[in-house]
Formats: sequence, structure tokens, C-alpha cells
Amino acid sequence: MSFDALFFISCFLPVTAALYALIPGIQGKNSLLLIAGLVFYCFGSLQGLLILLLVSLGNYLMGLAIRRKPTAKVWLVLAVAANLALLGFYKYLDFLLGGVLGLPQLQLGLAAPMGISFFTFKSISYLVDAKRNPEEIAGGFLDFLLYISFFPQITAGPIVRFGDFRRQLTQRTGGTFAPGLRRFVVGLGKKILLAGGLAKIVDAVFTLDAAGLDIRLAWLGAVGYLLQIYFDFSGYSDMAIGLGQMFGFQTAENFRYPYIAASITDFWRRWHISLSAWFRDYVYIPLGGSRRGKARTAWNKLAVFLLCGLWHGAAWTFLLWGVWHGLLSAMESLGWLNPKKWPKALGHIYTLLAVCLGFVVFRAESAAQGLAVIGAMFAGFSFTASGTVVLYGLLTWENLWILLGSAALCLPWRVWIGKREWKWMEPAAYLLCTVLFALCLVKLAAGGFAPFIYAQF
Repeated sequence: MSFDALFFISCFLPVTAALYALIPGIQGKNSLLLIAGLVFYCFGSLQGLLILLLVSLGNYLMGLAIRRKPTAKVWLVLAVAANLALLGFYKYLDFLLGGVLGLPQLQLGLAAPMGISFFTFKSISYLVDAKRNPEEIAGGFLDFLLYISFFPQITAGPIVRFGDFRRQLTQRTGGTFAPGLRRFVVGLGKKILLAGGLAKIVDAVFTLDAAGLDIRLAWLGAVGYLLQIYFDFSGYSDMAIGLGQMFGFQTAENFRYPYIAASITDFWRRWHISLSAWFRDYVYIPLGGSRRGKARTAWNKLAVFLLCGLWHGAAWTFLLWGVWHGLLSAMESLGWLNPKKWPKALGHIYTLLAVCLGFVVFRAESAAQGLAVIGAMFAGFSFTASGTVVLYGLLTWENLWILLGSAALCLPWRVWIGKREWKWMEPAAYLLCTVLFALCLVKLAAGGFAPFIYAQF
């Protein structure tokens, strides 16, 4: 089940919200959310439910063992290794056998459980925190299971720490249902009206044969995907944060206007913030962070981004994307690239171009296709009649408005205008969200469902 599915919007969410309002007491509400999370997971990955339950039980028991100080380190290593082994089995085994070693793949036909990358990282953060701050992870198994299976976050995050989540199991804010619903609708609009429209453009370009690409189509596909992945994933994050708010949970922001960044380092402070923070706290800092000189800092960053690429999936495209960001980040650390000393506009252009090129490889079906699209972006001056036909077919008025509107909505208008509030602003915002919701329903009724990009990870 997806947040933008008609069944979720018209049935699952209203029923869950109504029961949540009717059930008295915080423990009763928590029990409902636990059941709702498991039911939600069943719709998306019934065969993965048993794995989710076993992983949750195993990690909870490991957490108890880790809190026993004399054996904490041994249990932590075993527990983290077990989590990574499970993740590797489902996501990387066939790639390792066939893509790296050239051996026959097992072809077991086992689909990776929904959200396995996210609940694995949540589990690892829980285990590490059990050693670092045992008091932060106090709680029973059902609390931990709710943390893992909380339906607003199970599909694709954000990656929340157990300590932050547990505190809200007994102390939640009230009066947040309406703001949460509004945030959910904004995310729904991003996904359905913007990312969905952009997907049609991008898919059309990336399904073309390399010989049919020229500079016009290549840039259209590259910029289209740059916008699509942002509105798809930030839309999901808005929906997840909004859903949490509806049930009284506050979740930190996962995006902060990443396309106004003036360096790669700045970009990763703004993009997928919960994942960046996870790698910082559980990989980068334990490796030494920036405490051992520039050279070691550069190597640590390269290692982190290499792992980040692998986390996204078992494909050379993800690995190359991670290495690309790692190299740029390392060069910024070494001072070989120093956007802070450049004119501000140049820093923005460099960052957008670097991110755009990286996403081309990220989106491509293969490394060869990604390099072919990049080649066409800079050297595709052989225009053909068939390419022109494809281009005009994509540049409809609707698509042009989607492209221009998406580009405009990447900018921090709220920051520029200021945070001043007028009395009419809040009623107007809810009115606009009502209209936006109606437009989304019309679009959903017309069909053309496209899954969230990050749901595959």
C-alpha cells in the first residue's frame, strides 16, 4: 500500500484516524498504531511481515544483551553483522555473484521485504545507542515493534532514532491533526501533480536509444529527473511527517531547499537529512570524522558516500553515484574545490550541475546509459527529425507548466518573503489545500499510478 493509493486515502487512513480519536488512553492509541502499522505492512509485503517481526524481536533481544556492559561490544558487533547480512542477502547477493564475481546468480525469487534498508538502519541505530546511551532505549518489545513498524515511516523513512520516538509514546502533542493533514495534502500534491507529470517526461527520454538522444532531449531528461526525484521524495517526506503529526508525533524535517545549496557539502546538509545524519553519527564520526587531518577526512567522506551508494541498491549506477558525490565532497574537504571562495552564483551553478549529473547516472538503467546521456548533454549536436518529433511531443503546455512550476517551487519563497503571519493566511492555506486535494483525487481517478522512487530502497 502506498500513501497516494486511493484505498489508503479513502479507507485505511480515515478508519485509523477515527479509531484513534475514539480509543481512550495513550496505551490504547499506541496499540492501535501498532496494529495499523502491521496491517499497512501486510498490504505492501505480506511475505515480509514474518521477517519484520523476527528482525524486530531479534534486535530487541540483542539490545537487552548489549545493555549488559561486560559483553556489550561483542553483542553489538554480532547484532550489526546480522542486520547487514540480512540486508546483503536480499539486496546484494545476486549482484555480488553475477555483477562482480561473474558467477551464476541464485535466482531464488525472494523479493526484498518492503522498507528493509530503512528498518535495518533504524535497528542498527537502536543497537549502537543501546551501547552508548542505555537509558535512551528503555522500553518494552511492543514499544520497539511500534518504532520499527510505525506506518508513516516504514516505507521510506525518515530515519528516526528510538530515543526520540520513545519519548513521544507517552507525551504527545495535541491539536496537530489539522496541520498534519494539511502537510499530508501538500506532499500528495507534490507526488501526484508534479513528480507524476515529470515522470512521464523523464521516462520518455530514458527509454530512447542512445542514438536517438541529442543535447535537447538529454538536458530535458536530466533536469526533469532532478526535479522529479526531489518532488517525489520530499513529497513522500511531507506525507510521512504530516501523518505523524496527525497522530501527535513530531518528526524532524528531511529536506531543506537542497537545490539552493552552494556546495556538495551544503547539499547533503539539506538533502535526505535523516540519512545524512545517520551516516554522520554511525559511520563518519566512528571512522574519525574530521579529527585526524584533511587527508583522513577526505577518505572518511569517500568511504561514507561509497556506502551510501551501496545502500541505495545493488547496481553499478548507485555505486558510481556514491563515488561521484564522495570524490566531490573529499575534494571540498581538501580545498581542491572551495566553493566558499567563489562568487555565490558560481557555487550554486557548480552544485546544481554536479547533482544533476549524479542523478543522471542514478536514474539510468545501466552505467553505459548514464554515460551516454551525459555525453549527449555536452556533445549531442546531431539533431534528427525523429528527435525533434519526440521533443515537441514532450513539450506540451501541460508539461511546460509542470517543469516551470516545479523549478519555481524548489526555491525558498517562504524564507524570502519572511515569516510574518496575517490572519487570512491560515484559512487561505486550508482552502488551497482543499482545492489541491480535489485535484489530486481527479488525477488519481484518471489512473497512471507511479510508485515512490525511494520505496524501492
